[in-house]
Amino acid sequence: MSSSGSAAPTSVPDNRAPSATPVLALSDVTLSLGARTILREASFAVNQGEFIGVLGPNGAGKTTLMRAVLGLVPASRGTIRVLGEPVTGGSRRGNPAIGYMPQTRTALAGRRVRGRDFVAMAADGHRWGLPHESAATRADVARVLDLVGASALGERPLSELSGGERQRLLLAQCLLGKPKLLLLDEPLISLDPNRQRGVVELVRRVQRELGIAVLFSAHELNPLLDALDRVLYLGNGVAALGSVDEVITPPVLSRLYGSPIDVMRVNGRIFVMSGGVEVEKHDHGHEHDHSHEEPDGHAHSHSHGDPEHESTGNA
Repeated sequence: MSSSGSAAPTSVPDNRAPSATPVLALSDVTLSLGARTILREASFAVNQGEFIGVLGPNGAGKTTLMRAVLGLVPASRGTIRVLGEPVTGGSRRGNPAIGYMPQTRTALAGRRVRGRDFVAMAADGHRWGLPHESAATRADVARVLDLVGASALGERPLSELSGGERQRLLLAQCLLGKPKLLLLDEPLISLDPNRQRGVVELVRRVQRELGIAVLFSAHELNPLLDALDRVLYLGNGVAALGSVDEVITPPVLSRLYGSPIDVMRVNGRIFVMSGGVEVEKHDHGHEHDHSHEEPDGHAHSHSHGDPEHESTGNA
């Protein structure tokens, strides 16, 4: 397990064989929002083909970390690399190696746009109206719709789709252009347990089929348990990355929360407790990052949900 932050790190050997070049690597990275330090001197790497669950209490930095990987939040110190290349801010085209699903998606339910047209909007970062599609774009849209099992949704308007069906289209957007890394910010919000399981199983199937890396943030660990390779837990300015058994422990979580934490395992489920109260179901919101800078590539996200900018896809 790797553990980074202001306190003395702990270390447990990681038996996974790392790829020659990690898909994502942070080296001594500090992230701040205004005067508040979100992440302090964090160093860890994510390898090709890994499914990483990103967890932590409200405001711990899950959304901020993903936006930093996109180049939307600059690191105060340290270096973030994607496929060996340093992440830099200011690019208006974004990084085609990254597929991104932002957290705010509430406006999708009322849209009359067809499913396939909605997916195509992410191909070139269009926010206003429908893009003029090339033959290559049409073929890529058909490919990703088939990949997520949503070909039958292509002609239906978003307003007629269930939450789980809309999530399939959002995932399809992220897969345009064949990215190597998916950043999925709270994709289980507002879904019932059955649809949550369906989304996790879908992401895991696609991830395994393509051999790509996934960072999947959530406010609860249990829906992800069967899919996880490792878990990245953020809290108190610290990042701890390792297996569930390494990270979800009283010593590690007490350090991350800054207070005594207990971990209970009941019938295959894990409960994180403080003073007898469950604390793991904690993050229905996100960090209040008011920056409205967007890459002009495939990810248009505003932290508080601008309905005109709800397109997702490759960053």
